[in-house]
Amino acid sequence: MDELGDASALLARPAALRERAAAEGVLLLRGLAPAHDIAALRLEVLRLCAMAGWLHPRTDPREGVAAPGTAYTEQSPEYRPLYREIQRLRRFHALALHPALLAAVEAIVGRPVLAHPRNIARVSFPACTRFTTPAHQDFYHVRGCADTWTAWIPLGACPRERGGLAVMPGSHAEPLLATHAADGAGGAAVETGTLPWRWATADYDTGDVLLFHSHTIHKALPNMSPDRLRLSVDYRYQRAADAIHPSSLEPHLGVASWEEVYDGWPDDGLRYYWRALNPRIQA
Repeated sequence: MDELGDASALLARPAALRERAAAEGVLLLRGLAPAHDIAALRLEVLRLCAMAGWLHPRTDPREGVAAPGTAYTEQSPEYRPLYREIQRLRRFHALALHPALLAAVEAIVGRPVLAHPRNIARVSFPACTRFTTPAHQDFYHVRGCADTWTAWIPLGACPRERGGLAVMPGSHAEPLLATHAADGAGGAAVETGTLPWRWATADYDTGDVLLFHSHTIHKALPNMSPDRLRLSVDYRYQRAADAIHPSSLEPHLGVASWEEVYDGWPDDGLRYYWRALNPRIQA
């Protein structure tokens, strides 16, 4: 695979950033997200994993060592109760609205942005390679505005053996490809064998953000570590003036209602924040 280059220096030159984004459909922005917020969210998720029995009981939860014999996926009945608790974490949703993330996407699209509230978290087990997220384009799931950008953020250091993301720079120029059912998160895949673009990836560190267009082809690498969970989040953004599909305004996987997600949260403007932007709902 090719190596993804760091585009963070372009943040100081918005025109150059937009040019790179238009040409490649992907930007690796190292250190963009605050490392202390990432670490705090990672610990909250791992504490939930420990309570569910997903972590090795004789290890430090911060290490994310999977309990022997555990290998759950989004299709597992054991996954949904824990995922519901992740969706209820205020820090998980607040990170999507961090000013650094919003500013980066605004620099790319050149307009004020709307952060989708349908935020996604992934817990990837080792030795569960059959259910690795397959090659796909996010627009198949997002619908609404094609010029939507995803921020993929690993929760902690993610060397490629732990199953980071790989992308095909330039593939956003490809029309939406035919999609078929597949194992793995999202349950949908595209065929890439005859496409002219090359895969690229990197070893990711805490705070690194991979931004890519909704047509950019991407996939997860298999988690080949002997015993470590891979944790990550996906946040999506579009121009606030563009239409949004109603499904992007609902909690991911339907594991909870917004009322259940927000139960116990302070009334500080984070709950239902998108309503103040009066989003234009796609008919």
